[in-house]
Amino acid sequence: MGIRKNFDKNFKLRVVQDLLSGKSTATVCRDHEIKYGLARRWLREYQQNPKTAFSGKGVTSTTDAKNAELEREVGKLHMQVEFLKKCSESLQARLQESKNER
Repeated sequence: MGIRKNFDKNFKLRVVQDLLSGKSTATVCRDHEIKYGLARRWLREYQQNPKTAFSGKGVTSTTDAKNAELEREVGKLHMQVEFLKKCSESLQARLQESKNER
């Protein structure tokens, strides 16, 4: 038995949009590496009620979760670097002022 994959809502919506844009189901399945029946089920679910389609738990893959965590960490580090740059500039300006006063 294979590993069961969980697909998030955005992924499913991308697949459905590709199908609705006129691409063949086979092409969409190849592009997204999913099974034919799965793509057809998502399309049917979306067509029955677009507003509530894919309203499950919204489980993201471990790769997506890890990427999101890393992006948050990069954002934090960027903020820290910017703060330290401003502190350094301020200290250099003060040092320059004190040298000029002497």
